[in-house]
Amino acid sequence: MSDRFILALDEGTSSVRAIVFDDLGAIRGVDQQEFPQIFPEPGQVEHDAEEIWKLQILVAKGALRDAGVAASQIAALGITNQRETVVVWDRATGTPIHNAIVWQDRRTTSHCEELRRAGHAEMIRKRTGLVLDPYFSGTKLQWILDTVPGARERAVRGELAAGTIDTWLTWKLTGGERHVTDVSNACRTLLYDINECAWDDELLELFDVPREILPEVVPTSGVVGRVQEEILGAEIPIGGMIGDQQAALFGQLCVKEGMVKNTYGTGCFMLMNTGEQPVFGEHQLLTTVAWQIGSGPITYAIEGSVFIAGAAIQWLRDGLGVIQNAKEINDLARKVPDCGGLQFVPAFTGLGAPYWDPTARGAIFGLTRGSTRSHLARATLHSLALQSTDVITAMCEDGSVHLPILRVDGGASASDLLLEMQADLLGVPVERPTVLESTALGAAYMAGLAVGVWKNTDELETHRTIDRVFEPLMSEDDRKSELAQWHKAVERTLRWDTEETT
Repeated sequence: MSDRFILALDEGTSSVRAIVFDDLGAIRGVDQQEFPQIFPEPGQVEHDAEEIWKLQILVAKGALRDAGVAASQIAALGITNQRETVVVWDRATGTPIHNAIVWQDRRTTSHCEELRRAGHAEMIRKRTGLVLDPYFSGTKLQWILDTVPGARERAVRGELAAGTIDTWLTWKLTGGERHVTDVSNACRTLLYDINECAWDDELLELFDVPREILPEVVPTSGVVGRVQEEILGAEIPIGGMIGDQQAALFGQLCVKEGMVKNTYGTGCFMLMNTGEQPVFGEHQLLTTVAWQIGSGPITYAIEGSVFIAGAAIQWLRDGLGVIQNAKEINDLARKVPDCGGLQFVPAFTGLGAPYWDPTARGAIFGLTRGSTRSHLARATLHSLALQSTDVITAMCEDGSVHLPILRVDGGASASDLLLEMQADLLGVPVERPTVLESTALGAAYMAGLAVGVWKNTDELETHRTIDRVFEPLMSEDDRKSELAQWHKAVERTLRWDTEETT
């Protein structure tokens, strides 16, 4: 029986979970809670950061109980988080001054357009690897400072702290002793130069963000502080902090150049490991930091994002009442042999890579009197695979890589039908691991490496087991036909929320 355990805190967009892993990378205990989404206005998405904190500790204790493990048996704690969601709080009280603004939020679209028209997009791209889009934290942070009365003045005086959710949780876990973020989260703010690996003065001036409010940037794997004993029952080293998609890349052990993973969560997120050099391509994909282990070199990645994936399934459940729970979609979709001519483009919050159109809006095309709930369910799953195919195709072109296999994880990857569709549309095998919680596993791996539970990635490779490999069965002609229909539908959703007409 193992006596070395890692606790991973996995703070997602719609839920918080905690997982206890043993030293073989097996799950020993888990707990999870959903939390409410706040929609002040169309296109705006917020979270209650205090509620996230309280629920995160609740599920951490629940996971320990489920594992039958005491806090004193935890060798290290790792944190993984929704990356671009930003919080600002009072350093003295630890109270947020505004709801957290979520990565899906589009309230700063017009400001991003102003910066683009002023000619800043290319400079931002070269320094940060990111496109100028409201998806990222910089304009969200600027909005909070400009909107909350007195916030900017208080920030300059050093009275406020800001950060992404990893920073917020670490601050709370350490009783306010550590205000830090890791390189994988810092690089998602529009304020961090990924070439120099530092906060950038010109970017801080451009977005009018005072340096005093920002956290210290630390490696992904390395002890940055300790959990206060009264929170979980023991002092636990915090050994890993990593953004959720980079965590999934590491959890899938895509540690060699050219390896690609796709996480099917609230959104879909694809990353390709590009090694120790950043790669800037032609398809508006993101160039991002993947991780830094201790004092070692930084590993970079290319990333493409699908904003609405599992969230489309949630919409079928909560918005339309088509299904009662997420798992029901698979049985419903299996009742029909195809989508019945439906194309569902779930651009509820715009489209990400490779389109980057925040004004796009969702649409369903091809509706007839014969369209049923089953056709819509199948078209929804199909949309996840179609959006992912667009991104992965662009990624392989930018990285000059022929994709031999796709590694997948995330909640929706439990759907055999979805992965059958994905293999067919890509024309390559799709590999699903036994442990689907790759995000939490990546955070656990980082924390465990920091305290010596594991020596290196070679040792981690011995833990990986495969559940199933899905082989492509669709003909090339059928693949091209399906993609052509999809691209026709996408084109008709672009620039929807503008005054332009065609």
